[in-house]
Amino acid sequence: MNKFRNFFFCLTSPYNLPGWWADILHFIPRMIGGLALTLDFGSSKFGMPWSPADRHLALFEVIDWFVRDVSAFGFPFNLAPGFFAWIGAASEAIGGALIVLGLQTRMAGFFLCCTMITAIFFQKWEEGLWGMLPAMGFLWIGIYCVILGSGKLGIDYLTIRLFKSKKT
Repeated sequence: MNKFRNFFFCLTSPYNLPGWWADILHFIPRMIGGLALTLDFGSSKFGMPWSPADRHLALFEVIDWFVRDVSAFGFPFNLAPGFFAWIGAASEAIGGALIVLGLQTRMAGFFLCCTMITAIFFQKWEEGLWGMLPAMGFLWIGIYCVILGSGKLGIDYLTIRLFKSKKT
């Protein structure tokens, strides 16, 4: 149990930034990027309560064209395109919401990085640098979230404070 607790603290504890202004500067790109992911990029291909109505997606359903895109990536994606499409779309839609809330920010950032690296090399590569820019921007936000965590403006910070106060 102690190993699990230490792993949880390591995964959840945000990097301690110097001063309130650093926490606000840390929160702004996390909020903007997470909102863009969850409200636009992710919800257009993954069924969320706020997904566009014209998509006719059930809750947590992946749109057909995205499954076909993922299947076209080749091996290993063509072995289980529905699974890989679901993981990719969920990391954008659900991961974006987690990043905005600052809840398990490092884990959401890790899955976002994996998804954006896949998108850059398998989907956007032939479009050139201009076509890769959105995926590259979200990749940087994911890296930023993996390294720094949620900061003080997130649920992770509050959770760690609660656990530390109960420990003493």
